[in-house]
Amino acid sequence: MEPFPVRVEGEPTEPLSRWLWLVKWLLLVPHIVCLLFLWLTFTVASIAAFVVLLFTGRYPRGLFDWNVGVMRWTWRVSFYGYSALATDRYPPFTMTDVDDYPARLEVRYPDRQRRGLPLIGWWLLGIPQYLVAGLLAGGTVGWGVHWGYGGGVVGVLVLVVALLLLFTDRYPRDVFDLIMGFNRWGLRVLAYAALMTPEYPPFRLDAGPREPEAGEGLTPPAA
Repeated sequence: MEPFPVRVEGEPTEPLSRWLWLVKWLLLVPHIVCLLFLWLTFTVASIAAFVVLLFTGRYPRGLFDWNVGVMRWTWRVSFYGYSALATDRYPPFTMTDVDDYPARLEVRYPDRQRRGLPLIGWWLLGIPQYLVAGLLAGGTVGWGVHWGYGGGVVGVLVLVVALLLLFTDRYPRDVFDLIMGFNRWGLRVLAYAALMTPEYPPFRLDAGPREPEAGEGLTPPAA
């Protein structure tokens, strides 16, 4: 099975506090302020990349790396916050990869993509995926703009996890694996919707902390 170009990984850290999740919404306010700005730039960069792709078939590397950084920051905040509640380690304020943080994300840079009118049709083909991602990971999570607040099926599962942590001090591993699979699906669809990969996201739930058949850790793509 060929790995998908979007690699989303996360390892839960233990022990997890029983009560910290009750105030994480407040602790995340500085990140949310930053991400409000960053997702505005993500939108502008994606529109600019679309125009360039129409004529050249290439995604400008600088815009690509910027958007990957926004997704990476968002995923760390989401993993700490209410899209996973899988770590109590506060996420760093950076768009670069942090080797020792329990949540990591990379997107492989595509050398060539479609251009012209086929590009528009290719994006429209993703509509079924956008609907599924919105259902599984929440309307905003399906686009990656969840800033730590889960929705959809993920939101329900994280609420269950929060109550289990509060009353039993345990995070069931099978529930975590499922939450990871849903978040992974949403972030794959986000990259496709932002034209960052020409590969259509699979209708496949890859649950668990690591990508299927992935090696140890994440290796950033070569420049």
